[in-house]
Amino acid sequence: MLPATVRILVCTERQDMRRSFDTLAAVVRDVLHEEPQSGALYVFVGKRPTRVKVLWWDRNGYCLLAKRLHQALFVVPTSEGDAAAVQIDAKALAELLAGVARKEKRNAPTH
Repeated sequence: MLPATVRILVCTERQDMRRSFDTLAAVVRDVLHEEPQSGALYVFVGKRPTRVKVLWWDRNGYCLLAKRLHQALFVVPTSEGDAAAVQIDAKALAELLAGVARKEKRNAPTH
């Protein structure tokens, strides 16, 4: 469980999931205008909404959680205007990480 004081920011701009610690930290600085070592969690969704990464600073180094969904999609919360990030709480993060089921494509019957 995350402490209520932890800020969680979701980047509204889709990211290349090949990015890792340093390039995602640069996105935090340059796009979100935040300090990546602040203790906040920064959430990035891939260009394909089946991949997500969460970056945070843990006392003496970066941590990175990566998740890939197979039967669901991640849904990025919408921002007001063109904000680069949306702040969410721990419950919303859990919902985001759970994803939403894809609608199955059904093949038309063949006769």
